[in-house]
Amino acid sequence: MTRVLVVEDDPQLVRALTINLKARKYAVESATDGATALRLAAAAPPDVVLLDLGLPDTDGLDVIRGLRRWSRVPIVVVSARRTSDEKIEALDAGADDYVTKPFSMDELLARLRAAVRRNESTGSAADETRVVMTEQFTVDLVAKKVKRAGGDDVRLTPTEWHLLELLIRNPGRLVSQRQLLEEVWGHSAGNRTNYLRVYMAQLRRKLEADPSHPRHLITEPGMGYRFEE
Repeated sequence: MTRVLVVEDDPQLVRALTINLKARKYAVESATDGATALRLAAAAPPDVVLLDLGLPDTDGLDVIRGLRRWSRVPIVVVSARRTSDEKIEALDAGADDYVTKPFSMDELLARLRAAVRRNESTGSAADETRVVMTEQFTVDLVAKKVKRAGGDDVRLTPTEWHLLELLIRNPGRLVSQRQLLEEVWGHSAGNRTNYLRVYMAQLRRKLEADPSHPRHLITEPGMGYRFEE
């Protein structure tokens, strides 16, 4: 049974989440502050954490950083903070996804399931031998080759490959603009998000059946990008 730790100080929301999660056969534990959340996570590591950022004793970002010192448990932030900078800060701290309040319960549960699936698949079957297949293209991460569905090779520049590889190694996970810029171009890139827009557009033209309506290389406006298989 999948264990969910809900970190939220609103009792009504905790009750709603608990009812919905238990109805879907999740085991649920809850904490109303950051200190309790870290203690519970250490005592009985959960499979996924749903985390509010506005906690009474500490900022939720500190909880993310505290967990990341020793755990790779998926963290889905559920917060009323709506600015791009706040979302990016949470992702850069180590969160795996971000859902803004108010939210659809169906969407939240879908994000939770995706986070759990990604965590279960990470490290299984040796990442270095992984071949990723979609309806439009296939990526061989070891050979560093990309082919269209029909078998034709797709020629990528080194920068395009680096960007695609980083997204594919984090399937379904929202990767922030800042992380992509630093990983692909280095710290000197700063906040030059125009780099990302240009290269993502090039990748979509080469890989997506309909670049204007991509199915696999998805933009999360103001936050970053994700690869959906």
